[in-house]
Amino acid sequence: MTIVSKSTLSQSSQERSLILWFDEVGIADIPVVGGKNASLGEMIQQLTPKGINVPTGFATTAYAYRYFIKSALLEAKLRKLFADLDVEDVNNLRERGKKARSLLIHTPFPVELREAIAKAYQSLCERYNAETDVAVRSSATAEDLPDASFAGQQETYLNVVGTEGVLAACHKCFASIFTDRAISYRHTKGFDHFSIALAVGVQKMVRSDLATSGVMFSIDTETGFKDAALITAAYGLGENVVQGSVNPDEYYVFKPTLKAGFCPIIDKKLGSKELKMIYDDGSKFTKNVSVSPSERGKFALSDEEILQLGTWACLIEDHYSQVHGVFTPMDIEWAKDGITNQLFIVQARPETVQSQKTGNVLRSYRLVLGNREWGTCTERSRSIGNGEKSSYSSLPDYQSLIPLVTGRAIGEAISQGKARLILDVHKLDQFQAGEVLVTERTDPDWEPIMKRASAIVTNSGGRTCHAAIIARELGVPAIVGCGNATEILKLGQEVTISCAEGEEGKVYAGLLPFEVEEVPLENLPRTRTQILMNVGNPQEALSLSAIPNDGVGLARTEFIIANQIQIHPMALLHYDLLKDEFAKTKIAEITALYDDKPQYFVNKLAQGIGRIAAAFYPKAVIVRMSDFKSNEYANLLGGRQFEPHEENPMLGWRGAARYYDEGYREAFALECHAIRRVREEMGLTNVIPMIPFCRTPDEGRLVLAEMAKNGLKQGVNDLQVYVMCELPSNVILAEEFAEVFDGFSIGSNDLTQLTLGIDRDSALVARLFDERSLAVKRMVKMAIEAAKKCDRKIGICGQAPSDYPEFAQFLVEQGIDSISLNPDSVLKTMLEVAKVEGTNS
Repeated sequence: MTIVSKSTLSQSSQERSLILWFDEVGIADIPVVGGKNASLGEMIQQLTPKGINVPTGFATTAYAYRYFIKSALLEAKLRKLFADLDVEDVNNLRERGKKARSLLIHTPFPVELREAIAKAYQSLCERYNAETDVAVRSSATAEDLPDASFAGQQETYLNVVGTEGVLAACHKCFASIFTDRAISYRHTKGFDHFSIALAVGVQKMVRSDLATSGVMFSIDTETGFKDAALITAAYGLGENVVQGSVNPDEYYVFKPTLKAGFCPIIDKKLGSKELKMIYDDGSKFTKNVSVSPSERGKFALSDEEILQLGTWACLIEDHYSQVHGVFTPMDIEWAKDGITNQLFIVQARPETVQSQKTGNVLRSYRLVLGNREWGTCTERSRSIGNGEKSSYSSLPDYQSLIPLVTGRAIGEAISQGKARLILDVHKLDQFQAGEVLVTERTDPDWEPIMKRASAIVTNSGGRTCHAAIIARELGVPAIVGCGNATEILKLGQEVTISCAEGEEGKVYAGLLPFEVEEVPLENLPRTRTQILMNVGNPQEALSLSAIPNDGVGLARTEFIIANQIQIHPMALLHYDLLKDEFAKTKIAEITALYDDKPQYFVNKLAQGIGRIAAAFYPKAVIVRMSDFKSNEYANLLGGRQFEPHEENPMLGWRGAARYYDEGYREAFALECHAIRRVREEMGLTNVIPMIPFCRTPDEGRLVLAEMAKNGLKQGVNDLQVYVMCELPSNVILAEEFAEVFDGFSIGSNDLTQLTLGIDRDSALVARLFDERSLAVKRMVKMAIEAAKKCDRKIGICGQAPSDYPEFAQFLVEQGIDSISLNPDSVLKTMLEVAKVEGTNS
């Protein structure tokens, strides 16, 4: 029997060793030392030469565990104990687990095993210092597999010192193979309790109790987006983050341009980090203490450290993908040593949730009423919206179902919840997540609760009003222009919102059953006409990118400014001159991390744009510069001091007219700095800025001159600048505009409004607002012809092709280059476009 070996071992010698050092094992040795230890050995051997720091240590082997079980004749006793195990019975599971652990913990280690562990620990002490501090971690032989992690199923002990302390911790780790959660997990995954052995890793501690630690994934954990690394960080030892005891900071890094040498931190979120785990000088190994308010208000990692960890995540993922012969995203624990200030990787295992998901589906909805379904789509599955199985005989018939309220349907989904009536923006705090928002109308001030709503119902507005636009971007069903919803619907009333019955949306009393159809996306046709997407919320970008697309035709900066920045840019530039003390105090709170307050605007805007650009990289992402009206700008914190009162803001000081004006020029410079940072520092050169509401070609030249002053020079670093084609002048002078800009995007909402002379927010004339009007179609036709003549790209980012298949058909017939759609319309319109192209070919 081999006790300790530091030399290269044959396979037979390894299999009969009680102790192996990390640097003599690799990922192929999971059956010998368990997943955690095998991975540590793999990284020490293969990745430390590439600059990744991994603390050293040793492992007890699977043979050591089996030797312990066999020498004490424990297997027969354990088999008898588990003969009537029932993991579904909590009490039965708890009783069997407790007895099994007690059996192991009260059985002494064989002398040979005790000596082997003691001798290996003494070797560590000789390398570092007497009574050196170590982490003692369980590592099962079925652990950290690509489809089963076993992470957290067994025990870990930190800040263990002294030979007896290490022996006791190893013994408790052995017993923890029979924790209740481990027993249940093995049963669920189909693993035999007696075919799995437990190894123990004894690893030199990283003094993160004096610094920071956390977890990172080389894939987005929520969406499965493969090109972003998610890093979390908190103060102290990492167990608090792993166990979910604290709300850590979160950082996203975009891997492709990071590998190319750029600095693509595309998101940073400050966590509360209320506790930190530190060493305990008393009877316990560790203890939690409160974090000071000043530390909680800071990010736990510097940008340089974020990028270093992101680079390591890429190296680790690439290595394990090569080893396994298949893309292998990784779940990694890291720690920073507060004495040396070095970063270390202390664990790495395959991610086992998103990596196991396959394919995308198209989801559509229908109500289940009587013996038939009522909606727009055919159904395959029988998954009912309220969670119940189908029972059609007891359901109401659709003919007897009368809606409480009707209006214009936004989206095609069905949702339900309790109605929450709010008529005053100052009462938004009354709203609870999951409720149905019922109100007169919305503006950007309402967006924080709109994204938490299950559905939105408004009295006023047409298909292109604020509520409709934002609801589409959020993927929340909405019904607008109802007229009397706030009078009919009652506070707390349970309602079902159906947008699955055509253009008319309906609000029904009660929580009606509905079904969801999911259609696989395989073999979808690819069209000659590019199918782009409208994206507003950066937080949804990673998930939306999974929908088949050719890029982003409209990324709205207004959403980022209203929701994530919240402050008027001029109020940041002239903070000391603010007269509104409330706004000044609030701005000070929001920008507490920034001595240079304008940089807050630049950073937040760059991160929001960067996240959208990264999600669709390397496809083009057309980013519209800010297009708030003056009344909307005024609603931003500190905004009223810098905005005029206009009788008709829709046609007033908006878009291009602001950018070179003394009243906004400095603020536009901040927008330019954000775009420049995304393109040059993050490496996301797929971003194409677009100028809205540009009235004349000369105005376009003035805007381009302002952009050039701020480092965005057309043609440099392949920078293109597009213009919105949304004014009659843009169409009439299209050839002249083509001399100024590199491409056009038709804004059918404003173009329809200004061609027909209709206030698009007025419910009174909403019935007349129709992009299919012959006058509007002629304008669109003229614009496409002029762009083609001048060899300029032209697309459309308005609502019409999302709502009307016949309008999409018209656009394809005119030869438009791209159609940008709201996410819920992409697949449906793609099929329509393919059909038209097939007919015309």
